[in-house]
Amino acid sequence: MSMAETPRLWVKIDLGSAGQVGPGKIALLRGIAEKRSIAAAARDMKMSYRRAWLLIDELNGIFGQPVLVTHIGGKGHGGAELTSFGQRLIDAFGLIQQRADHAAREELAALAAEIQPRP
Repeated sequence: MSMAETPRLWVKIDLGSAGQVGPGKIALLRGIAEKRSIAAAARDMKMSYRRAWLLIDELNGIFGQPVLVTHIGGKGHGGAELTSFGQRLIDAFGLIQQRADHAAREELAALAAEIQPRP
């Protein structure tokens, strides 16, 4: 059985009418932290800069505080970096994912044993 066929959890945190936080937004934040650029992180994820900015704006609105700060300056001088809250959000999501994976490990293994190969 390949990794793609292995049952796994996909965690999304539903915050009611405030919105949702899931793997995509967290991946975007991680990409921005790594690249120090919204544009570069968006390119890596095959999304437009506008879409990335809208997701960041959504996160800022959900939590009432910024998840990143930007630095104006053009090529080589501008950029973006996570705020301490943005990093805490990544860390909290990772911990929630890890705990959920651990809690469901046995059940997922049992499901994996039941998967029948396709002809």
